[in-house]
Amino acid sequence: MSEERETGEPHGATDAAGGVAVSRAPVYRERPARPAGAVLWTNAPRPPARPVLPDGCTDLIWHQGRLLVAGPDTGPHFPDDIPPGPLSHGADGTGGAPTVGLRFAPGQGPAVFGVPAHELRNLRVPLTDLWPEGEVRELTERAAAAGAPGRVLEQAALARLRTAGGTDGRTAAIAAALAGGRPVAEVARLAGMGERRLHRHSLDVFGYGPKTLARVLRLVRALDLARTGMPYAMVAARAGYADQAHLAREVKSLAGAPMGVLLRSG
Repeated sequence: MSEERETGEPHGATDAAGGVAVSRAPVYRERPARPAGAVLWTNAPRPPARPVLPDGCTDLIWHQGRLLVAGPDTGPHFPDDIPPGPLSHGADGTGGAPTVGLRFAPGQGPAVFGVPAHELRNLRVPLTDLWPEGEVRELTERAAAAGAPGRVLEQAALARLRTAGGTDGRTAAIAAALAGGRPVAEVARLAGMGERRLHRHSLDVFGYGPKTLARVLRLVRALDLARTGMPYAMVAARAGYADQAHLAREVKSLAGAPMGVLLRSG
């Protein structure tokens, strides 16, 4: 596991809503996590200012003494839109403690949460909506008492994956192929399934069909490149868009704002 990273403008920066955060505030840290492919992130308390963007992932979140789940997004989501509910013992609700989350790689979350990903699409829900109340209560107490609640989240996710028998390696291969720009028909053939079956499988494990997942992962790639200062025309070519106009349309469609507005945040 590599050293913890701190940055003010991270890929996949996530707060209580989950997803990719577009922010320069130097309050975000992340490190590789267990299970393999997941990322453990921490956001210091701060007033939410910008929407978080689709990244194809789901998150298990510890926020002000509560356990929440962020589903896969298809558009921008504002981080102050948190489901109501009581705080755990010892949480004052003032936002003084960091928010900690475990972000699962695309396709990994359903085996942990026990529901198809499409049932969580564009949602933030209490973990009690998905897991037995007693199990969530015990996990909440452990996280509240821990000096490092993130490790408690990791342990819970690993236990759930063991019970579920792990994740299908084919799912990760599908995500990688779509992220690499391969056509859906080719991805289906490589996965050994028809396009209709691939679509159903993608809804269950990613939360949306393969074409939407490809668009979301291409957006993540484009934002990463644009943050380096690369000219937009080059970003479009490198990320797999037809041209700069195509890039602009897709960013506005998925992120709700032009690229320049996203990059000027903070």
